[in-house]
Amino acid sequence: MAYETIKYEVAEQILTITLNRPDKLNAFNAQMQSELIHAFDAADKDDNVRAIIVTGAGRGFCAGADLSSGADTFDRDARRGPVKGLADGKVDYSDPQVRDGGGQVTLRIFKCLKPVIAAVNGPAVGIGVTMQLAMDIRIASDTARFGFVFSQRGIVPEAASSWFLPRIVGISQALEWCYSGRVFPAQEALAGRLVSKVVAPDDLLPTARALATEFCAKTAPVSVALIRQMMWRMMGADDPMEAHKVDSRGIYARGRSDDVKEGVVSFLEKRPAQFKNKVSSDMPDYFPWWTEREYK
Repeated sequence: MAYETIKYEVAEQILTITLNRPDKLNAFNAQMQSELIHAFDAADKDDNVRAIIVTGAGRGFCAGADLSSGADTFDRDARRGPVKGLADGKVDYSDPQVRDGGGQVTLRIFKCLKPVIAAVNGPAVGIGVTMQLAMDIRIASDTARFGFVFSQRGIVPEAASSWFLPRIVGISQALEWCYSGRVFPAQEALAGRLVSKVVAPDDLLPTARALATEFCAKTAPVSVALIRQMMWRMMGADDPMEAHKVDSRGIYARGRSDDVKEGVVSFLEKRPAQFKNKVSSDMPDYFPWWTEREYK
């Protein structure tokens, strides 16, 4: 796919996805939605990609939704035509036309099998910040600014952020930011645990790449893929027994794998491990262990 709103660059097993509409502060539109989903699909299929960094071109990360349509920006009927109706005249909310585009992006990132790092280089508001919530780690430049601005636009938080944000920063902090809709600096994001580190602008990508390299250097790709899904999906589990079930399957299946034998023997022989199992072909047979949810 020839990308127009993003850049897709792989170097040393690290994929860097750059939101690339710098003249619009990388504002999010339908094409960017489609291209981001395609990029994460491609990354999961490519065993040479071991970690992903998402950043923005120019001085912004993402200024939120592209508002160039004016008052009709968020009016789906005006922009796409009316959605399906029910016999009683009410809206059929199961119509895929109702689906939030930002949510489709975050759900795709949520399903990703590679670690994802946000390198937030500048303003990140609306979908510009909610898309980051499905990423594993957020590192910010000290020039970055964040805003869950939905209440100030008359809409509500999107991109499944009502699920992600309270789990990351706690319910009180999530509500404070969303109630006010104010834009806040990187240091407040750090204090609120939205980001894990704030660095100088010139240090942002090197810091993100160093972390991504650490994720790749001595680890088994299949183990990392399983760990990512185990951690995220257990955040919604209703009992630790659910984690015990998945842990037990993982220990059993991986315990018989060539990777684990190599991991143990290389440790005993005091040499670097050479893990051969691939995410594209060697995920264990119990994966996925969840039932995929449908939009309806």
